[in-house]
Amino acid sequence: MLARAAAASSAVARAAAAAGPRSVAANPAIVGSAAQRFLNLHEYQSKELMEKYGVRVQKGDVAHDAASAGAVSEKLKSENPGAELIVKAQIHAGGRGKGTFTNGFKGGVHICTDAATASEKAEGMIGGFLVTKQTGPEGQLVSKILINEGITIDSEYYFAILMDRAYGGPVIVASTEGGMDIEEVAEKNPSAIIKEPVDIATGLLEAQSEAVAAKLGFEGDMKAKAAKQFRALYDLFIGSDATQVEINPLAIGAIPGAGEERHVFAVDAKLNFDDNAAYRQKDIFAMRDIHMEDPRDWEAEKAGLNYIGLDGSIGCLVNGAGLAMATMDIVKLHGGSPANFLDVGGGATADQVATAFRLITSDPNVKGLLVNIFGGIMKCDTIAEGIVAAAKEVGLKVPLVVRLEGTNVEAGKQILRDSGVALITADDLDDAAAKAVKAVQEA
Repeated sequence: MLARAAAASSAVARAAAAAGPRSVAANPAIVGSAAQRFLNLHEYQSKELMEKYGVRVQKGDVAHDAASAGAVSEKLKSENPGAELIVKAQIHAGGRGKGTFTNGFKGGVHICTDAATASEKAEGMIGGFLVTKQTGPEGQLVSKILINEGITIDSEYYFAILMDRAYGGPVIVASTEGGMDIEEVAEKNPSAIIKEPVDIATGLLEAQSEAVAAKLGFEGDMKAKAAKQFRALYDLFIGSDATQVEINPLAIGAIPGAGEERHVFAVDAKLNFDDNAAYRQKDIFAMRDIHMEDPRDWEAEKAGLNYIGLDGSIGCLVNGAGLAMATMDIVKLHGGSPANFLDVGGGATADQVATAFRLITSDPNVKGLLVNIFGGIMKCDTIAEGIVAAAKEVGLKVPLVVRLEGTNVEAGKQILRDSGVALITADDLDDAAAKAVKAVQEA
């Protein structure tokens, strides 16, 4: 149910799990919690950051419309007339190349030989919603594109670094099967995945980086070049407080029109950062694109709420992550489907409760509300005041089931009785879930 909170590192975590029992996936704490969100960067932002750490990426720049796409393309062609131009939609989802826009335009990645065609492809993408296997049917809005100089690729690899508590530090996850969905590789050929823990006290040493390169089949001069790139990526991982650095593919290739020398390129990148490091990484966190996020997530974050939208019909407002999970489970047990995870925390105010109501009821799929509060630090009368104010403010038109228990519970129940708000009270969690499911079914 909390898949969206962990999505930032789920693919590489599952790949690591397939490679052996000591894995990120074996320890759910490492892939996020309802209270923790991860900063995602666009590919163009990731490549700008990688360049600062000495990672080799293709030349290119970002464009916001067809005109600027043409200007970027012409600049690249003027510097290297033989260059191909790779036009890539910038969204926070994978599978762009195989994606389709809701307006019918095909593909979020195109290879062009001239600036005019690159500008035309950019025009077809910018302003459209790109649907991939990771976006859902609504797609994501493309407001920027990246235009890169193409390279001739000889071979592709997968390379990632992430934190693994089972090892007590960073772990390199790599494979010779680059350019593919790493989850598919993990499922079909787990032996193709290499795991290499790194001592965080010493960092990635030259000998260790060369050993990883050798395991991937790099030889001679290319082994040294690959090892150098691995160390640069590790420096990025540590220096930027990343939770994940994923390069897929990492490629050996040459730039058409720029000679025959082969280099190791980070062709496509996915970087994630722990929001606990925001105070140290202000420049990186300033890159956040909130337009790529669910507006409800953004509003919840501003209000200090832990919210994750799901696809059910019963909205849940609960205090405490454990109680919230239990509430969703019991709703399912009674035949219902939760529409969200929402933990208002232990010290929520009436205003936060009102915000929570607005968030839940903004989902058109919500056909009923279940409020389940155990008052410890939080007082039931405060919650009751928030429920009443919120129900009146939003003009609640769906069934509302409320279960209160704990500090000031009688005062809270009295506030609800005197409010004039139509609601259903429940004695315990099981009773509340059963009544919520029944109310939705009868509505």
